Amino acid sequence: MSAADEAWYVAAFQGDYIDVYPHRDLDSARSEVAWLLARGVKGRVLDLCCGFGRHTLALAERDVDVVGMDLSWELLSGARKLPGAQRIADRLVRGDAKALPFHDAGFDAVVNLFSSFGYFGDDGDRRMLDEIARVLRPGGLLVMDLMNPARVRAGLVPDSRTMRDGMVLEEQRALVDDGRRVTKHVTLTQADGRVRTWHEDVRMYEIDEIQSLLATRGLVVTVVEGGFMGEPAGPLAPRQIVRALKTRYHSESSP
Repeated sequence: MSAADEAWYVAAFQGDYIDVYPHRDLDSARSEVAWLLARGVKGRVLDLCCGFGRHTLALAERDVDVVGMDLSWELLSGARKLPGAQRIADRLVRGDAKALPFHDAGFDAVVNLFSSFGYFGDDGDRRMLDEIARVLRPGGLLVMDLMNPARVRAGLVPDSRTMRDGMVLEEQRALVDDGRRVTKHVTLTQADGRVRTWHEDVRMYEIDEIQSLLATRGLVVTVVEGGFMGEPAGPLAPRQIVRALKTRYHSESSP
């Protein structure tokens, strides 16, 4: 497959992607994991789309029986750079979120953090939700951390240029599909002159859409919060953090 034929999320999430978001570090993950544990995340936990495993490690540090899964070999390899990475050396799995390599009802909780949903088109996104429902046991908890569409639309910055430690990050953003999707074209120039470009295209979901999609899969939304600092949900909230409980087995695809 040529680079032009690759899905955008395959091309985007390479090792240098970590350089783009240095604030998403282990310390912040520990704070967010404390938030998750306080809201009922426990038992056997799947950190779905775990990237370089910082939340997986933070959960393991709290003695949670956690598995981290991501599609990107390069991001998963980046976990080796985390302090204490040996804790999760055998807990990271490469896999496709639309076809999870796990048994039915094998997890007590699934967490999907930092806008890691909305990548696959409507059909692919629904297959991902089918798989989440399949691997969650009845009574299990799903936590999805989503972009807040209203805030993104109101505050979208079309162009930005950031310089840090000799690196230059240039980003062009746009709303498409009547504001349902946000796209980004990124150019990353490293201090040694290496240049990489990629494209991102994420479908944003309103809360009522997510509630409906989850409900048809036996997942009932119980709470929506606006961020990891206790922010209330609303159009100005930084995030949309959805908690849902699995109420029944899910054995076939839903609309």
